[in-house]
Amino acid sequence: MKNGSKLYYAYSDYLKKKYGEKVYKLPINLPVSCPNRTDGKKGCSFCAGCGTGFEAMSSRISVKEQLEQTKHYIAARYHAHKFIAYFQNYTNTFLPLSEFERYVKEALEVPDIAAVSISTRPDCIRSDYLDVLKNISKSYKTDISVELGLQTVNYHTLSAMDRGHGLAEFIDAVLLIREYGFETCTHVILNLPGDELSDSVETARVISALKIDTVKVHSLYIAKNTRLCKEFTDGAISVCLKEEYIKRVIAFLENLSPDIAVERLFSRVPEKDAVFSNWGQSWWALRDELTAQMLSQGSYQGRCFHYLNGAALDKIQGA
Repeated sequence: MKNGSKLYYAYSDYLKKKYGEKVYKLPINLPVSCPNRTDGKKGCSFCAGCGTGFEAMSSRISVKEQLEQTKHYIAARYHAHKFIAYFQNYTNTFLPLSEFERYVKEALEVPDIAAVSISTRPDCIRSDYLDVLKNISKSYKTDISVELGLQTVNYHTLSAMDRGHGLAEFIDAVLLIREYGFETCTHVILNLPGDELSDSVETARVISALKIDTVKVHSLYIAKNTRLCKEFTDGAISVCLKEEYIKRVIAFLENLSPDIAVERLFSRVPEKDAVFSNWGQSWWALRDELTAQMLSQGSYQGRCFHYLNGAALDKIQGA
């Protein structure tokens, strides 16, 4: 950050500031699908058959049992005392309202759950679902966060990836969620085929203007048995070089509001499940390269964050 102590606002620091100690997410896998997999549609071109839950427990295991098993492991390994119940895989509001409510309440039966995080799509946010979450938040005295998969603000790329929604749905969802006072997290991918560095910059600018609370940045991995996998192996699409991706991450961070916490900057996927992931390197090795480059060129989150609040008026003397 600008004070020199941090290059970016890490999500772990955000949670520690909020809860006074380290807090760990516990993933939950529900028996749910996605509206982009109905009516003959096969989902986003990059989405695997298991969604993003490559290492998740079976959805046949109850919510409570999934949480208790993962909590036991994390608590023993990291001496953790507070946790976030993270409804991770697929579209977790794409359920009948009564079932959605039952699952969230079941998660809060587990002790030491400080918050609930709901991962979903921008086109699957509606007031009645948010009303349920608001009532649960009040009854259980727990925090609620909603995670939205935007991926990019380039609506041409969204269409090419068969996302099934555009930028408007994302803006609509964020504004509606804000009416309820819930935190928002945005997921983005900075190296989708068709995107350029300028798209990474504009994505940072849009989510900053919308005052998103946290962001999760993914490097594109190409999962096996996906449409994108076929296009990649056929040579129809390519992935940008590692050096270009790091350049995009730095540009993204420099244009990102310093108040937005960064949950991750590189994807993590089992090697056996992908034909391409992180240029054959570990995510922590890539993080070290990113950090070294940011230090060498004096980069930090928010360095270019001076474009909002009528910034052009600053050019008028005496304004």
